Amino acid sequence: MADALLKEIGQKFGSSRPRTNLEDEILLDVDGKNYSAVCLFLHKRLDSPVMSLFAVDERKKNGHFGVHCVFLDTAVKRWVIVRLPVKPDKARFPSLAGAIHSAGLFEREIFEMFGLKADASPDERRLRLHDETWPAGYFPLRKDFAAPKTAGQTGKDYQFMKIEGEGVFEVPVGPVHAGIIGPGHFRFSVAGEPIINLEIRLGFTHRGVEKLFESKDIPSGLRLAECVAGDSAFGHGTAFASAVEKIRGVRVSDSDLRLRAVFLELERICNHAGDIGGMALDVGFSFPSAMASLLKESIHDLNERLTGSRYLKNANRIGGVSCGWDRPRTALLLERLDEAGKNLNRIESILTSSVSFMDRLDGTGILRTRTARDLGVLGLAGRAAGIAVDMRKIFPGVYGPAGFEPVVLQKGDAYCRLQARIREIRQSSMLIHNLVSGVKDQRPIAASDSPGRNGTPRPGRGLACAEGWRGPVLYWVDLGPSGTIDRCKITDPSFRNWEGLSFAVLGNIVPDFPVCNKSFDLSYPGNDL
Repeated sequence: MADALLKEIGQKFGSSRPRTNLEDEILLDVDGKNYSAVCLFLHKRLDSPVMSLFAVDERKKNGHFGVHCVFLDTAVKRWVIVRLPVKPDKARFPSLAGAIHSAGLFEREIFEMFGLKADASPDERRLRLHDETWPAGYFPLRKDFAAPKTAGQTGKDYQFMKIEGEGVFEVPVGPVHAGIIGPGHFRFSVAGEPIINLEIRLGFTHRGVEKLFESKDIPSGLRLAECVAGDSAFGHGTAFASAVEKIRGVRVSDSDLRLRAVFLELERICNHAGDIGGMALDVGFSFPSAMASLLKESIHDLNERLTGSRYLKNANRIGGVSCGWDRPRTALLLERLDEAGKNLNRIESILTSSVSFMDRLDGTGILRTRTARDLGVLGLAGRAAGIAVDMRKIFPGVYGPAGFEPVVLQKGDAYCRLQARIREIRQSSMLIHNLVSGVKDQRPIAASDSPGRNGTPRPGRGLACAEGWRGPVLYWVDLGPSGTIDRCKITDPSFRNWEGLSFAVLGNIVPDFPVCNKSFDLSYPGNDL
């Protein structure tokens, strides 16, 4: 089917010059005349949202910028990347957002980071470089960027969508919140009690992460990847390491691939347990929340005993994992998982037997399948709304023999997202039992022993993905001739899923927002980068 797709594209768009790139990538070079048509064709033909859309400053290499639009071909397990050159003197490219909604946020990001304008874009507002603090005319991901000496303003105020009419009120919440959650501004429009619009403004924790990757060596890049979103350290590290391994042709042993999958599942269990407790706490049900906190803490403690880090940091290396493995570790892992399963059963029994708890979640925060598909919502939030996309199924690797099948529900409400977490914890435990049986005893690996550390640097570009606990984490890495990172594009699942939350709350009341929010549990730093 891959060849059929290439042939069909070649026949429809002769100038697109389709060609295979790496083992699971197809690269299409197009011109401005065909860009929109090719992307729309792939969007419909592959039934794929825009998985990522980003720019690269290639002016020193070939005299132009490059815009890359990524789609997922699930049928043949490949990425399809459409590449468009953009002349610096024009700094414009055709907008996709009018026809493909999932492209909209990416186009806004490209404009503020590179100064490349998407023609006829339905929304040109900034995402992260807030008008109140960031002056106009500075585009930080250009190679010739010089930071402004002082903070400044564009002279424009952020334009929130106005819902007007008799009895319509705006309720602003944040960006500073009670508790330890990250900063985000939520502006509700209400008519009486029901929410008729929610607009979310983020970017308050923007750290310039993609700029920080530039010129870093690979070990430093891996450590930085683990700091993008602290609760997804292993997921981000795995995606980055996999991209580098693909570019350099580094082979990872079956045991190390199994251990990576085990750690990804432990990260999933830990965070799902925390979210179950958070949803209980947000409706005032403190006892099961405390039990869930104990379950989460038991996995954090297990992580530290297995790898030396509660958050699984430094467990990844290019070419494998750094920690050793032996039979006592396997025994400890399986014992702790069995204990966690019993505690999960108790928590679920308490929650589902409470009429008041069920009343607060059942039918609350519904994200409809069509809406989720249009927005490009993926990961757990998408699967709870009927979208059966999971990278562990599309690119199975060691997950195939372990018997993985995605957990997919249909209703898309807060209770479905709770149930999806409970079922995924049980499934993760089953997967770990199956995966760890094939792991061989091994000694710890030092950074100096990593296959990616030594040898001749190999330049190149590659895209890789890990199914994190929120959803797919994508890393596109461009390695220069010296082996350092020239460009790293990160797509965290929170970036696309925040819009899903803004639609899920419609028709609900403001007091139900906390449980809706926690049922998605999206990352502020993962979104803001």
